[in-house]
Amino acid sequence: MLPPTQRQIVEIDTVPAKPRRFVFLLLENFTLLSFAAAMDCLRLANRMSNKKLYQWMVVGEGGQTISCSTGTVFQLDDDLGELHRDDTVVVCGGADVQAASTKRIISWLRREARKGIAVGGLCTAAHTLARAGLLDGKKATIHWENQDSFAEEFEEVLLTKSVFTIDGNRLTTAGGTSSIDLFLQVIANDHGEELASAVADQQIYSSIRTDQDTQRLSVPTRIGVRHPKLSQVIQMMEQHIEEPISPATLAKQVGMSTRQLERLFRRYLSRSPKRYYMELRLQKARNLLMQTDMSVINVALACGFASPSHFSKCYRAHYETTPYRERGAHASRLSV
Repeated sequence: MLPPTQRQIVEIDTVPAKPRRFVFLLLENFTLLSFAAAMDCLRLANRMSNKKLYQWMVVGEGGQTISCSTGTVFQLDDDLGELHRDDTVVVCGGADVQAASTKRIISWLRREARKGIAVGGLCTAAHTLARAGLLDGKKATIHWENQDSFAEEFEEVLLTKSVFTIDGNRLTTAGGTSSIDLFLQVIANDHGEELASAVADQQIYSSIRTDQDTQRLSVPTRIGVRHPKLSQVIQMMEQHIEEPISPATLAKQVGMSTRQLERLFRRYLSRSPKRYYMELRLQKARNLLMQTDMSVINVALACGFASPSHFSKCYRAHYETTPYRERGAHASRLSV
């Protein structure tokens, strides 16, 4: 990194009369990476422009301290107080966002949003915004692990698989490093691409993503196999969890025989297409059990099982516990 005397300062043509203020609302067990990445973009924008373009404060329920998902404790600047209309609230979510989104937090967000304040959500915080009714009719994204439960609970939200979304004065990210992509876009919108690029360079961030980029790796990268027909079949499986497609139909769709499809799965994934498909459905079921209040019957139906008994039998065979016990054990862990 260049010393201050050698660093290039990015000249900004128009500087606001006062800095744009971001109010970071930290939820209990928030994800540190998402929060830190966002804040560091703002810090570097000030540094690279040699001007105070942005300022920030960190708030949370109670106004004292709060823990991130690693257990590290953070000192808060303030409780949930009155904000200015030109502030931007950024809610930072993480593990068990449902419990962290308390009634007081939801009420505060609704009240402040009525002023016309821009509101964003990092990682799982789109859930908090949706519960407050702030994403109705809006495009939004959330971490891929929470997509299934979010889609079931908030049908009025236009859920995408993008790394981040900006829809009017609502901003959401999928978590992790996608906070960098969102805030680079914010900086570019506010002060130009040159400053955003300078911030990215300082972060050694060479692959800036847009809201057209999806958050998960491609199927070939995820499974470690680059076979076009196998990737095609797995994509179809992932898109048809509630109404599973038979192996014969899947094979026909990609111009193969059922036997050829069986051999393909055995060779590259060491399991049958039927077994792989079942594991996808059970993984979605487990997410829904952990992240929603849906009944076990509704979870079964959402994952393509005709009856709760068949669902329970398959679940136990794979996870060595029943859906009811899984949910109970999860609730017990959260209450500790």
